Amino acid sequence: MKSMENSLSTTAAVSLHFHCLPSNTITSTKHNSFRIFKSRASTQILSISCEAPPTLDYKRRKFSADKVVPFAEKDAFPSSLPLHNKNPRSIYKDIKKFARENQLQKALIIMDYMDQRGIPVNPTTFSALIAACIRSKSLKEGREIHTHIRINGLEKNEFLRTKLVHMYTSCGAMEDAKQLFEDCSCWSVYPWNALLRGTVISGKKQHHNVLSTFSEMRALGIELNVYSFSSVIKSIAGAPALFQGLKTHALLIKNGLIDSSILRTSLIDMYFKCGKVRLAHHVFEETLERDIVVWGAMIAGFAHNRLYREALEYVRWMVEEGRKPNSVIMTIILPAIGEVCARRLGQEVHAYVLKTKSYSKQVPIQSALVDMYCKCGDLSSGRRVFYNSMERNVICWTALMSGYAANGRLEQALRSTVWMQQEGFKPDIVTVATALPICAELRALKQGKEIHAYSLKNGFLPNVSIVSSLMVMYSKCRMIEYSIKLFDHMEHRNVILWTAMIDSFIENGNLYEALHVIRSMQLSQQRPDSVTIARMLSVCGELKLSKLGKEIHGQVLKKDLASVHYVSAELMNMYGTCGDVSKAKLVFDAVPVKGSMTWTALIKAYGYNELYQDAIGLFYQMKAKGFSPNHFTFLATLSLCEKAGFVDEACSIFNLMLSTYKIEASKEHCNIMIRLLTRYGRLEEAQRYIEMSSL
Repeated sequence: MKSMENSLSTTAAVSLHFHCLPSNTITSTKHNSFRIFKSRASTQILSISCEAPPTLDYKRRKFSADKVVPFAEKDAFPSSLPLHNKNPRSIYKDIKKFARENQLQKALIIMDYMDQRGIPVNPTTFSALIAACIRSKSLKEGREIHTHIRINGLEKNEFLRTKLVHMYTSCGAMEDAKQLFEDCSCWSVYPWNALLRGTVISGKKQHHNVLSTFSEMRALGIELNVYSFSSVIKSIAGAPALFQGLKTHALLIKNGLIDSSILRTSLIDMYFKCGKVRLAHHVFEETLERDIVVWGAMIAGFAHNRLYREALEYVRWMVEEGRKPNSVIMTIILPAIGEVCARRLGQEVHAYVLKTKSYSKQVPIQSALVDMYCKCGDLSSGRRVFYNSMERNVICWTALMSGYAANGRLEQALRSTVWMQQEGFKPDIVTVATALPICAELRALKQGKEIHAYSLKNGFLPNVSIVSSLMVMYSKCRMIEYSIKLFDHMEHRNVILWTAMIDSFIENGNLYEALHVIRSMQLSQQRPDSVTIARMLSVCGELKLSKLGKEIHGQVLKKDLASVHYVSAELMNMYGTCGDVSKAKLVFDAVPVKGSMTWTALIKAYGYNELYQDAIGLFYQMKAKGFSPNHFTFLATLSLCEKAGFVDEACSIFNLMLSTYKIEASKEHCNIMIRLLTRYGRLEEAQRYIEMSSL
């Protein structure tokens, strides 16, 4: 006995307490014999007497050589009985308890003990452990649990295989998930569905892998169900891949699953994300039973395609059909109301929110209301909603900050980052992305550097949105070398970063450096998008590089971007500055749906070539065809009048802006009129515009 005590005193690992209880009749061998096993909590081998079975403890304790520490209830694991005296059901409950608490290491210690004792573990216990791995994204522990499943001979259990696939895909271990199907054949649809769903959720544009898995399922003759198709359609929508979507739609009809409400909703979402509004509408029209989810898919689809008025019309239609909007639809329609500046409708929705008390307490709806009022120019109402909110979070603060910025109150927007921290909220990555453009507009280099440091400290870099915003901020603060360093340190450069670098050089007047970046981008694997092409055309126009401009025009036609207004406007500007008005007119004629931006670009193109009378004629032609000139149209037209010396024409157009179109005169508008009238000696009239500009 003395030798045993000495042996115990030398073991410095996790203590296993000895209880004065009868030995386990099932597992005991001869008295005074020793059983050797490795404890997970220690790398040392522990000697355990079968006469004194262990209760596991996780705190290190020192054993005296003279006496054994008496057993106390607080030392029990997991209750006052030692582990070996419990029946398997009680042990399963203990494991599940630790799994619910995400204490996987403790649960695995018991699993090791049971493995050594030869006690089997049932599938439901394994299910609880896998669920804990999914919640905590614990891949290492998940692999160990998978090993225990094999040891227990349950690797072919369909239920556990489905859970394991879900666990591996949730942890991003796609290869481990696929290996489950290679190790042994699987004819059940459920593990395959888990693999499809996990690949979609991984969100790494793996629609090719999803389609490959789906094709394999069909080749093996797996009976596809609604959830198989739902995952595939979601993957296609995320790509987007219209042709594959059409093929999947045909398969749904062939398999007789087209009447499923889940699949019809998925098809509507997919067609909207592929830009095929008519096809989405056709699926909606064929849906006889329209629940709130189907209506929500239509409304969200219109909003996604910037068809805000159509989204609001469908909300009206839905209400007329007897469906009340839920909280999800509220968070979709409020931003749409803000985009079309329908303040009165927004007030109606606000009244509905207040009437539905559960909605009035929801923070996402409160932040959406703040955003809506600010976009409608009603900052006071937005502030009122914000400060009357019982609960506020970082999203609400970011919405208010964005509202301040949208209404020209940039200093208050920037101070909001301080106020929110004083209230105990930590700015997140969206807040930082909102604050950086404000710093750029204010040329607030000091605050911009502080936000840069905060981003580094909180691990927001190398997020593309943050890096590109930092590049633009530094370029506007005339610190182009910082923008270059940020760009050079980015290992993976996407089209947003290339565009930000081009913008940075354009901002600082380094047009030839911008041209060099454009050529480097063309040599890289990245292909320019519509925004990048617009910047390229701007550089070509400034440098009068008509040959390169024509090459880019070819890319515009190839990518079918002529209908994008800002691209066609830059094309017209480029041809106008290069002296080719006829080409600018051809570009204008090719735009299918014209707007104020395209009309303004053509007016400016005529002005560049001193065709002032024709340009003024275009302005009146625009008005006659029912298009509304905006702030920029009037600014361009008045500038032409100043260059041409059309004093009376300028006065007439200025009055038209105020009386007919209700556009408030800016300082730029007034300054043009002051210069023009002063030049021609009409000082009294000029004085009136001086007074107007000072208001």
